[in-house]
Amino acid sequence: MTAGAAAATIWVPAFMPDEPTVAVALTVLAASWPLGLMCRTRPGEAILGSRRRYADVVEVLAVLVAVLAIAGSAFGWPVLGGPLVGVVAILLTGAVVLRFVTARRERDLCRRGVAGVRTLVIGRQAGVSEVTDRLARDDDHALLVVGACVEDDDGHVVETVAVGEPTGPHPDGERERTPVAAVVAAVLESGAQAVCVAPESSFTGQRLRELGWALSDVGGELIVELGLDDVAPHRLSAGRAGAGAVVHVRQARPAGAPLRVKSVADRLLAAVGLVLVSPLLAVIAVAVRMSSPGPVFYRQVRVGHDGLMFTMVKFRTMYVDADMRRAELLGGTDQDGPMFKMRLDPRVTPIGRVLRKYSLDELPQLLNVLRGEMSLVGPRPPLPEEVDQYGPTERRRLRAVPGMTGLWQVSGRSNLSWDETIRLDLSYVDNWTLGEDARLLARTVGAVWRGTGAY
Repeated sequence: MTAGAAAATIWVPAFMPDEPTVAVALTVLAASWPLGLMCRTRPGEAILGSRRRYADVVEVLAVLVAVLAIAGSAFGWPVLGGPLVGVVAILLTGAVVLRFVTARRERDLCRRGVAGVRTLVIGRQAGVSEVTDRLARDDDHALLVVGACVEDDDGHVVETVAVGEPTGPHPDGERERTPVAAVVAAVLESGAQAVCVAPESSFTGQRLRELGWALSDVGGELIVELGLDDVAPHRLSAGRAGAGAVVHVRQARPAGAPLRVKSVADRLLAAVGLVLVSPLLAVIAVAVRMSSPGPVFYRQVRVGHDGLMFTMVKFRTMYVDADMRRAELLGGTDQDGPMFKMRLDPRVTPIGRVLRKYSLDELPQLLNVLRGEMSLVGPRPPLPEEVDQYGPTERRRLRAVPGMTGLWQVSGRSNLSWDETIRLDLSYVDNWTLGEDARLLARTVGAVWRGTGAY
């Protein structure tokens, strides 16, 4: 970020006015930029990442501009004008681009195991395995597990395991070492930078406090895993209740004004989208009509919000006898759950394969969005026979209005397992925000262009 601010400072003279005082003020603004961002850096962001990577940029810049405006008003400097707009535009654009590129690069390095916070997981065997599997399953974090300390039922560290090289049980004499000392020794031996305490570990209360003290003496960080799956950071608030540290988990799926804004935005964007893509819709309609006998559109009953049925509209991508042939093909599904998908479905027409690859067959669903039956972003609308096989967990998907795109669609679509599909849909349902919808719409463009998992 400092490099971005320095680069912006170099370009400041291009916008400088003739007044020396204004030139100095704008130079001070650019030079203060990295210091302001450093002041907004919070403890732990290097380990857990920043929740407000771009919001901090806007807030710091707004404060600096406000201070400059007040100073200019007090001393009679004409600082508000074209030069200020130019400097602010350079600083804002440079900072956002640099943070985006840096985050992508860090994520790529962490995914390949080249970079990351070397982490030691401690707890009972089941808890250690659960945390390790969870961290390995997702790549949107900086924690790189390098080993584990396994406890017995008495809270003793009885085994230290390094990634790729088990060291085996501790000698009997090691049981005389305190659990805190055993963990610190493992940290020093493995070169770990952080310790992650798994759920149901014996490291609670005073013992956890002592571990924090000991880790601070050797430069290590302490992380406590709560065992909560797919809870977004905006729903978590840390605080105190008496002398104890507590975490408040806000309610999932907020109601009220945000959902009404989403509904209005969906319908407006769907209306605009239908107008913009109407020439493309006409071309696809002609192609479908000429490719094989049958109607242009395919209508199918799907299950929507809170279990309400609706008729979903798509371009026809299969031969007209597709529904009658479905039963004979059920044994060849490429999915491990109730959702039926075949990679090489013989019922799909040649033009249908192209439409499915780039999701063009789903464009008529903008009509469903306009009618309020679907949303632009949400879980995939299931078939009634799929819902009949749902358990309580899967039924929670129906709490949200189904969407044309969503986490499932941008994360691999049909390449995902059924369990992973459900996990992604529930994560969206529980952690929804308007900002998340905007981000998923942006990611959809890349997913559609690549055509990954579409068949």
